[in-house]
Amino acid sequence: MKSVYTLNDLRQWKEATAECTPPLRLAVIGDPVAHSKSPQMHNPALVAAGIAAAYTRLHIQPGELAECLRLLPAAGFIGINCTIPHKAAVLAAVDAPDETARRAGGVNTVIVQPDGTTAGTSTDGGGFSRAVRESFGASLKDLRILVLGAGGGAGRAVAMQCAAEGCVTLTLANRTADKLPSLAAEIATFYPAEKLSLTTDLAAVDLIVNCTAVGMKADDLSPIAADQLSARHLVYDTIYVGHRTPLLRAADAVGARGANGLAMLLHQGALAFEHWFARPAPIEVMRAGLLG
Repeated sequence: MKSVYTLNDLRQWKEATAECTPPLRLAVIGDPVAHSKSPQMHNPALVAAGIAAAYTRLHIQPGELAECLRLLPAAGFIGINCTIPHKAAVLAAVDAPDETARRAGGVNTVIVQPDGTTAGTSTDGGGFSRAVRESFGASLKDLRILVLGAGGGAGRAVAMQCAAEGCVTLTLANRTADKLPSLAAEIATFYPAEKLSLTTDLAAVDLIVNCTAVGMKADDLSPIAADQLSARHLVYDTIYVGHRTPLLRAADAVGARGANGLAMLLHQGALAFEHWFARPAPIEVMRAGLLG
């Protein structure tokens, strides 16, 4: 079994995966994709659930996406996950994207239906919500929330989830502020405009969420300095690298509670499992797989 397959493999899936037992019927697609931790999370879950299927990686380039989706039913796929750079393109390409995907601006989970059509959803926002509850024992609806990087893919999904759950207030921030007015207008179609802000006031914020790439490198500067934080803040960094990110180190310095994006990765994967199989995911098995 290969660690990464390609579109050419998918074109002849039966032959390319003839030695694989159980059969490969789930995958994550991306460009690149070799780094994805999804197989180490989903394969133990499939074993624990007694499901005769395995999960792999598919390296799909943007120009190959449409053909990839067309080939999935005949190859026997149950579904796929989508990562960078495919989420927005898959939203436009699947047969039936749901409202969650439309609001998030992208699909990260595709379900292959019995009739061969494809449905799409996003579990990013729901995974974030579950991660906040697990990490801090708090519900989004009870918090005043600041989303850093709200104009990007993960940031948009997080902002939409916060609004959908009726958070107390929602503040959107982005390096390029010109992306925010249209996002705010979209959110205001289902969330009270008076609770929405584009002006950051940390004194009026309970939960700070970093959805930017700042912090991927250990020597990055924190997007918010420690002297702007207080011990009462909750700080969630969606980045899940091995080091403590600069923002989380800033939170540590003032005694604020902080958590990285590993729980969000776990819970968005668990939600995908639930969409594919209509049963609860074995969360602790999936967590052990991610940490192993």
